[in-house]
Amino acid sequence: MIVGIPREIKDNEYRVGVVPAGVKALTDGGHTVLIEEGAGEGSGIANDEYTQAGGHLSSCAEVWARAEMIVKVKEPVEPEYPRLRERQVLFAYLHLAPLPDLTRVLLEKKVVGIAYETIRDNDGSLPLLTPMSEVAGRMAIQIGAQYLEKNQGGRGILLSGVPGVPPAQVVILGGGIVGLNSAKSAFGMGAHVTVLDNDVHKLRYLDDVFLGRVATLASNAITISHSIRKADLLVGAVLVPGASAPKLVTRQMISTMKKGAVIVDVAVDQGGCIETTHPTTHSHPTFYVDGVLHYCVANMPGAVPRTSTFALTNATLPYVLKLARLGLAQAIRSDTGLAEGLNVFEGHVTYRAVADSQGIAYRPILELLT
Repeated sequence: MIVGIPREIKDNEYRVGVVPAGVKALTDGGHTVLIEEGAGEGSGIANDEYTQAGGHLSSCAEVWARAEMIVKVKEPVEPEYPRLRERQVLFAYLHLAPLPDLTRVLLEKKVVGIAYETIRDNDGSLPLLTPMSEVAGRMAIQIGAQYLEKNQGGRGILLSGVPGVPPAQVVILGGGIVGLNSAKSAFGMGAHVTVLDNDVHKLRYLDDVFLGRVATLASNAITISHSIRKADLLVGAVLVPGASAPKLVTRQMISTMKKGAVIVDVAVDQGGCIETTHPTTHSHPTFYVDGVLHYCVANMPGAVPRTSTFALTNATLPYVLKLARLGLAQAIRSDTGLAEGLNVFEGHVTYRAVADSQGIAYRPILELLT
């Protein structure tokens, strides 16, 4: 198979889809790997590291034109739309539910779109979402602490407090991978942390992990409303795999928050779990609603690309190798978890949550393959 690794062009996105070790594994398997010149520079990977691993440096146009499978980090952005080809396999984070325009383009082009975020492991977990959720969860607290500083537009609060002065109140909506990692970072920095989730098993786990020193609450409209009024930093960490995130925090709730409080909505990739959320970029990361600072960057881990790239490709490479070795149809038939990743296929939506979010007909992939 010819595998293409283009350079990411989304705003301040410095990650890359495959590292040199992955290129070597592919070329050792007899596959051809085309790498756009400079694709790894943002992650500290030089061109010659790829060529030494057996890759071929190419132009952007050549990578997209020749590759049977494109391995990216983020979903294609508008300048890349004309480069997409019929039956080309696109393997990347897609987050299609809140992106009807991209979904339409992929359907019109009859692209085979496999989304990292909906692939499942044997235990039902999301192995390709996990590493970036870990990064984003930890970053949410790091970023929130920064924006709580007065000169950054926040309330002027130190997350940990000092003797005689209480710590900041950190409220986290969601007790999954993002929520757990946010709680670890916030607790480690000395903040007072509250995690809300509607899954009591997750709350029990968090209570055990933190030995009761992180507050846990069953999530509902009343507990959310009461909690965010006290919050200095609110982290949105809600996930419904492949679907748009539910809007748990309303505009009216925002108006009751402290002026200068900070929101970091990690769920922005799936539309955000806060009604006032809209996607921002690393170049223009924040905005205010009712005096509350919102940080809603849709590719947060792109700010720490060296860490993020290697963490991501540790997880994605086995699937890249399987697709290259077996081809799409056999790989999908042999791995039901990988089949869950197939969101669009030759003009059809093959992931139900995306279809339901956009009111599009759903077709099971195994039905189409037969």
